[in-house]
Formats: sequence, structure tokens, C-alpha cells
Amino acid sequence: MKLHTISINNLKRRKAKMAFLTVGLMVGIATIVTLVTLTRSMSSDIERKMDEFGANILITPQNNGLAMNYGGISLGGVTFDQREIREEDLAKIRTITNHKNISVISPKVLGGITINNHDVLLVGVNFESELKMKQWWKIFGNDPKSEHDLLLGSDASKVLNVSPGDTLTIKGESFKVAGVLDQTGSQDDALVFASLKKAQKLLDKEGKISMAEVAALCSGCPIGDMVTQIAEKIPDAKVSAIQQVVEGRLKALDQFKRFSYAMAGVVVFIGSLIVFVTMMGSVNERTTEIGIFRAIGFRKSHIMQIILLEAALVSLLAGFLGYAAGMGGAKLALPFMAESKNVHLIWDGWIAGGSISLALLLGVLASIYPALHASKMDPTEALRAL
Repeated sequence: MKLHTISINNLKRRKAKMAFLTVGLMVGIATIVTLVTLTRSMSSDIERKMDEFGANILITPQNNGLAMNYGGISLGGVTFDQREIREEDLAKIRTITNHKNISVISPKVLGGITINNHDVLLVGVNFESELKMKQWWKIFGNDPKSEHDLLLGSDASKVLNVSPGDTLTIKGESFKVAGVLDQTGSQDDALVFASLKKAQKLLDKEGKISMAEVAALCSGCPIGDMVTQIAEKIPDAKVSAIQQVVEGRLKALDQFKRFSYAMAGVVVFIGSLIVFVTMMGSVNERTTEIGIFRAIGFRKSHIMQIILLEAALVSLLAGFLGYAAGMGGAKLALPFMAESKNVHLIWDGWIAGGSISLALLLGVLASIYPALHASKMDPTEALRAL
């Protein structure tokens, strides 16, 4: 009789114990797969947001300022030596070493203006780049197309008492309200957006830029290096990185990863302990059987192979079932843990192979001592139990 046949027959005879062993190891593998898949899927979701949404480099005019305080009370400040950013200088950003990491450059010109006897802040933007950068905007109406189209924040539309399709007169020129922004909870709600060229003309700032936002939020982007490179290209501007939100999310995710790995370690230990206890119990129950095998000529290595093969077969089954259960658990938990509704679950062959290999490794390692114990049994002592 072949050794693998003996191992399979032993598993069939002890179905309850082997099922308990399989479930115990499967739960451990499923927990690890769930935690690893969740962290990877959430990381991928954050990286996708970093690639698609918002700016993380801000370019503003360089100026010298003096803050005024008296008796601990802030009295504002005085700004002097005010410089302007020339619109033509922004083209130099595309020549930096890491220019491939730049997805969008959105220049802006800002200025106060009076519309219908209300003082509002007019912002001139390139609507194509601005809408690409701020994909979270929800617009009621249509996207601005021509230079005489306006986009109003929700608060600005209420102050001016206009809605999409209405017209406004600014410095004698007629403009159409193409759309109104849904409430964003930011300063955008109080702004009036116009095309960059038209706003520059209305504010008497042709060829000048008040600020520019650069979207370079991609996975692995060297933001610090890019800030330095842009500052070298535009020395008259102040270039700063705004990464607090992204860094906060990544830090929270990193903490979750550490917690996941700690939990995985505990689960691995418990799974190994279950395998060890179960296999030791199985060996002790099979004293007579092992004694007979030794009496009819089975070597110590043969006994070890039988025990380890049983553990390997059970571990392989637990690995496959644990991976399937873990992915199912991750799929159910991901919508509740991720911020995006359209976050995708990552199916990785490496995780599948790793989970099955880990189950096999744990099962075999935890069974080495029980196998050694079985191989060292004295056949005469074992046969006395007959």
C-alpha cells in the first residue's frame, strides 16, 4: 500500500477532526486574505483619487509682508513689494524634470467686482482645466463653453438672485449664467467664475495670474522635488505643497495596515496552534496503528511522511477555502470601509498563491513535532495496547 493512500484513508476515517482542523486553518487564512485585500483595495482607491482629484501644488505671487499685532490683538498686515505672475511663465512648468508627473495646470486671476450692486469676487479660470481638476463639482445647468458664460457658486447665485439661463451685466457687457455649483462647503460657493481671458480684461490684469494650482497627486510623485523644480523655473513666485489631506488619509491607512498585520499574526499563531493540537491528538489516538506499521517494517521516515502528508492535504484544502472565504469577506466589507462607492476589489494572483502557500507552510510546520513524536514510538509499547 502506498503512503499517500494510507494518509487519504486516515483522513476519511477521521472526518470530524479533519473538518475541525480545516475550518480552524481556513478561518485564519480567510482573515489574512480579507485584511490584506481590504488594505490594498483601499490604497488603490486613495491612489486613484490622488491621480484624478485636486491640486497639491500651489503657486502664488512672491511678496513681502508685515503682520501687525498690538497687545496680543491681530490688526491685520501690510503687504508691499507685490509681484505678479506672468501667464507666459506658467509654460515653464512643463519643462521641469518631473513634468510627466503633472496632469493639470489651472491658472486663476482674482479680483473684486460689482454685479447688480453686490460686491463679489470674480475668478477667471480655464474652464477645461478647472473642471478636470475639480471633478467633484456638481453643476446645475451646463458647463461654460464661451467667454461670455459664467459659472456661479451656490451662495453667489442666491446673493445675485439668478439661476442657469439668466443673464448678468458686468461693466456694460452681457454674460449668461451657464450653470450653478451645488453646495461644496468651501470658498467656491461664494465665487463667480468666468473665462480667464475675459476676467483678465474685466479686472485690467491682461497677461497676469493671481495664482495657479497644479495637479500632481499621483502615486509615488516626488512632490517635494517638483516644488523645488517649479520654484527654480519661476523665481518670482512662491511655490508650496498642500498635502495635508492626502497625508492624513495615507497615515490612517498605514495605521490600519499595521493593525491588520498584527491581527494577521495573532490569527496565524492561533491557526498553527489548532493544527498542532489536532495533529498531536490524532497521533496519540493512533498509537496502535503506528505500532503495527512499525512492526511490519515501516521506517520512521515513512511514519513522518504519512503524518505530514495528511497535514499537507488538509492545509491545501484550507488554503483554497480560506482564499475564497477571505475574498468574499473583503467584497462584503469594502463598501462599508472605503469612502468611494465605486471602489474596486483587487483580485491578485499573488495573494491567492501566497494564502495557499502560507496555509501549507503553517500546516506542515505545526505537524513536524507530532510527526517526529509518532516516528519515535516504540512498536513493542504500541502493540501492548492490542
